[in-house]
Amino acid sequence: MLGFIRSLTKSRIGVAFALVFLGLIALSFAGADISGAKFGGSGNADRAITVGSAHIATTDVQKAMSNALENAREQSPTATMKDFIAQGAMEQVIDSLIDRAAVMEWARESAVGMGVSNRLIDSEIAKMPAFQGADGKFSQSVYKALLSQKGVSEALLRDDVAKGLMARQVLIPAGVGVMMPQSMAMRYTAVLKETREGSIQLIPSTAFAPKTAPTDAEIAAFYKANAARYLRPERRTIRYAIFDEASVKSVPAPSEADVAARYKLNAAAYAPTETRAFTQVIVPTEPAAKALAAEIAGGKSIEAAAAAKGLSASKIPAETRAKLESEASSAVAAAVFGAARGQLAQPAKGALGWHVIRLDSVTQNPGKSLDQARAEIVAAITAENRKAALADLSAKFDDAFSSGTGLADVAKASGLSVITTDPLQADGTVPGRTDIKPNADVTPLVQTAFGMEREGQPQVAELKAGERYVMFDVGQITSAAPPPLAEVREKVLADLNTTRGYAAAKAATDKLMAALARKVPLAEAIKTLGVAVPPAQPVSMPRQQLNAMQPKIPATLQLMFEMAQGTAKKLEAPNQAGFLIVSLAKITPGEVKADDPFLARARVELGQLAGREYVDQLRTAVREAVGVKRNEVAISALRTQLTGGQ
Repeated sequence: MLGFIRSLTKSRIGVAFALVFLGLIALSFAGADISGAKFGGSGNADRAITVGSAHIATTDVQKAMSNALENAREQSPTATMKDFIAQGAMEQVIDSLIDRAAVMEWARESAVGMGVSNRLIDSEIAKMPAFQGADGKFSQSVYKALLSQKGVSEALLRDDVAKGLMARQVLIPAGVGVMMPQSMAMRYTAVLKETREGSIQLIPSTAFAPKTAPTDAEIAAFYKANAARYLRPERRTIRYAIFDEASVKSVPAPSEADVAARYKLNAAAYAPTETRAFTQVIVPTEPAAKALAAEIAGGKSIEAAAAAKGLSASKIPAETRAKLESEASSAVAAAVFGAARGQLAQPAKGALGWHVIRLDSVTQNPGKSLDQARAEIVAAITAENRKAALADLSAKFDDAFSSGTGLADVAKASGLSVITTDPLQADGTVPGRTDIKPNADVTPLVQTAFGMEREGQPQVAELKAGERYVMFDVGQITSAAPPPLAEVREKVLADLNTTRGYAAAKAATDKLMAALARKVPLAEAIKTLGVAVPPAQPVSMPRQQLNAMQPKIPATLQLMFEMAQGTAKKLEAPNQAGFLIVSLAKITPGEVKADDPFLARARVELGQLAGREYVDQLRTAVREAVGVKRNEVAISALRTQLTGGQ
């Protein structure tokens, strides 16, 4: 709703608040993932953190990291522990463990003497999906079995749940119900509605490049020094051959015994059936059902009688008796299948109340004899046999590859054609050929092909489950390397000219900035450069339009909305392409009235932000009150161990 306000949650305070509660959710057993974590106990391992009188061992942190990574893999299946830690996950996990332990220590030691009752812990455990049986309710046997399987004692589980509950009881109330004062919210909202006017001036490096063309030697030297800039990524050709049911030479027709056995197996599907459609009204008691039935029997339609009582009649499509018995009750099924078409059935009790039923239609399905069903059974068995034969063929090819036979030989022996792709990059595209689109058959193979260690390692893969397969390998690997200079000479020349003019462009930009500081108009200051540059681009934009560009706001516009009126600042363009001068001429404050609905929304979001800050302050105060000591040596050693370092 308010992108500017939401962006404030990227601040240190906003992040700290999020980490506390993400930690409580991801690391507590309430998430139903009890992967053996034993938070809060020191055991025999080195102490990583001391929180008051409690200790968090390195093994606790290690297991918590494993749990957190498993949770993260639900969104990013390829996430690794090394990448996870590089993104700061280890500090987040440690912070969550510290906060949970600190809150529990503080609550126990405080004058209030807060605690978590056994009944509350029992209730929390009973709600965990991991401990539910087939009926969706808490199962003592599942509970005991899972604890035993994971090697977690009941005491440790209860202690961890207590920590999570205590953290919620202490921290969450601090951020609930916070409201930003109207006057302060109006100031923030006015900022959100302000408009800024200014200009953006490009000072390109190429405009200041020497007029004399560089020599071939200079171009070659620049190319050599900047070869990495022109590096072409590794490319690989993929050789592949498609095979499907058409590749299966012969499949024997199903025998008469096979057909008869399949008919017998699916006897229920071919047996005669009767389905009935009806209209029903469900009422809470038997007397109410009988009274409603009497009105209908007296001449009212079931729809009118139901509407007069504020009820609605439901049309139930054709159902079998067995389905009605499972979905409603045996009594309701007996009533429906005991009534005559167009007549009322006897009121019957179901799971939701008493059913008043009018039978609308009866449909008789005569079923099929063996002879009548023979064609569809033969077709089904034949299709299954072809799929089985195709799977066998796939296994045969796989075995041949395992024994050392090459792709070309296996394909030739089976009458399959091998296709070789153009040299592909890791994203499946052909470098320099935007007209060539990735082949739909090849795209699923690219990731595996680029994971192969060398050429000629054929394997089999499914393209469409049970119907379409492919055998493939890597034909040729071209390592990443710069192309010959002749192929990229124009690009190199342009980059060289940019570099040759960069220093002069920088000097010119600094000269312009000095002139602007003396209040010289930009247009006049540019004339003194003696070099033609593109005209300045005027900008007039409300902050709301800027926020709508998130998360990809241009750096120049972002800077303009962070500057003071009447000032100018410079930005360096990427790849030494030049400089950008951002000038802010005027800020027009937004107008906000007390009844502006935008103000009401801003107050809510600002209140939430303030609440998060209160929680963060309380969290920090609790840590300081109980005292936290980190064993950085042990933590560093654990980080090295988790990332596979020595």
